[in-house]
Amino acid sequence: MKEVIGRCIGETTLGYVSFVSKEMPKVGEYVSLNYDNKNVLGMIEALVRGSVSINDDIYDPKTIERIREIEGDDHYVKGKVRILGDIDNDLRIPRTPAPPGTEIKTADCEVLKEIFHVDKYGLKLGNLITQEEVEIEVDINKMVTRHLAVLAMTGAGKSNTVSVIVDGLLKVNGSVLICDMHSEYVNTEFGEDKVNIIKPEINPLYLSFSEIKKLSNIPPNAYVQERYFRKAYKLAKKTLMKGSRGKDFIALILSQLESWILEVDADSSEDKSNSSVNASDRKSITDVLNKIEHMHEMYGNILNMEARDIIDNLEIGKANILDLGAVDEFASDVVVSHVLRNVLSSRKEFLRTKDGLSFPIFSIIEEAHILAPQNRKTESKNWISRIAREGRKFGVGLCLVSQSPKSLDSDALSQANNMIILRLVEPTDQSHVQRASESLSDDLISQLPSLNIGEAIVLGLMTRIPTLVKIDEFKGKISGGDLNIVEEWSRSLKHKKEILEEQKKEYEDLGGDY
Repeated sequence: MKEVIGRCIGETTLGYVSFVSKEMPKVGEYVSLNYDNKNVLGMIEALVRGSVSINDDIYDPKTIERIREIEGDDHYVKGKVRILGDIDNDLRIPRTPAPPGTEIKTADCEVLKEIFHVDKYGLKLGNLITQEEVEIEVDINKMVTRHLAVLAMTGAGKSNTVSVIVDGLLKVNGSVLICDMHSEYVNTEFGEDKVNIIKPEINPLYLSFSEIKKLSNIPPNAYVQERYFRKAYKLAKKTLMKGSRGKDFIALILSQLESWILEVDADSSEDKSNSSVNASDRKSITDVLNKIEHMHEMYGNILNMEARDIIDNLEIGKANILDLGAVDEFASDVVVSHVLRNVLSSRKEFLRTKDGLSFPIFSIIEEAHILAPQNRKTESKNWISRIAREGRKFGVGLCLVSQSPKSLDSDALSQANNMIILRLVEPTDQSHVQRASESLSDDLISQLPSLNIGEAIVLGLMTRIPTLVKIDEFKGKISGGDLNIVEEWSRSLKHKKEILEEQKKEYEDLGGDY
């Protein structure tokens, strides 16, 4: 027989009931209420403990001590239950509120197991915090097509959570693209032949004008510079399209800019009526030339004329890891923008003509607040938002991973219909996330600071009801955790001593007096 936790008190609504109890249940615990011939499931979202005798009007500790001697620990427990739906009617919210006095009982474990089991294409995330015997599975199709956000403060377990998700997707032959800003996943063990490392190399010929303009650091308001750069860009592309193989695209742009400078510098006595450039624009052309040269020096390692189309590097059934660890944030923005743009357009092309990226892909964006910031325009932000709005129609899923939700673009975040929220302490982070999710109540938000490492609130279309989950521990190796600072100091000191010993030995072998 299920344990009676307490009874409803006061006014009840379709969405919430308050209750009083003599026992202390747990926040996140599931309960059942039977009324009006319905078996209704609820979740305890808030709890308080109090005493009728020991109230706020007592200011003398000795008085409290005397009351406790008489009454003992005669406390009451009040709580709030969120109504989740009729268990026997596909979790539909009842149309009538529970009568005051209705018994609140512990939910049946077998019922919960059935609710959290996905009949087909489920991914096991972990177990209920309050009832560890209940496994939590999420619907893979709804997670990928309706997008996901994994949000937490540093050290709360984001990398482990993402690794559990990727591992689960690979078990069903899923194709994942991880934009790995800090090379955290490069050495992660997802299984033999399950990882495909992609270098951040792009053929500059494939860059859009806005991408190469961003990489060259031409300001948005530098209209004259942009005009000459665009002309040089188009002429260089036209030259290559005519079949000038072996030519360097960037070198062709530089050559065109230099020719215009020479044209301006020609003998002033010559007739300039047919000149293609204005003499007054010489400084602007020179500025563009300098910026392109600087771009070539700074990012020559990612601009490779021999690089394949990024789509050709993606492999089905693998974790395709775009390793951005050696690339600065500025270039990472351009690379990620380029990749996402091509993934989306190639999927559209395949569905239209069967020529393009032939398999759906789940794109995981690490450090999403850097690539899609709240109050700043980036190249990636545009394509992240596009995929968030359109991706589900073309089989392009999106997962935004961030340790600073308040800095993440609210429009992109609001398109994530699924969320895994680990520990969040910062109030502005909490409020920003709550504004993006209609399922996140004030009471659930209040639980975020008290979550332990690896514990999370999971909600959205991928799960039938919101839940508190202890995320499974990923069995493979994960990089990116906290360093053991003391061991690092000891290792460095030992290494230094070894070098000194080697130098001493070499010196002595040469006959010197060390």
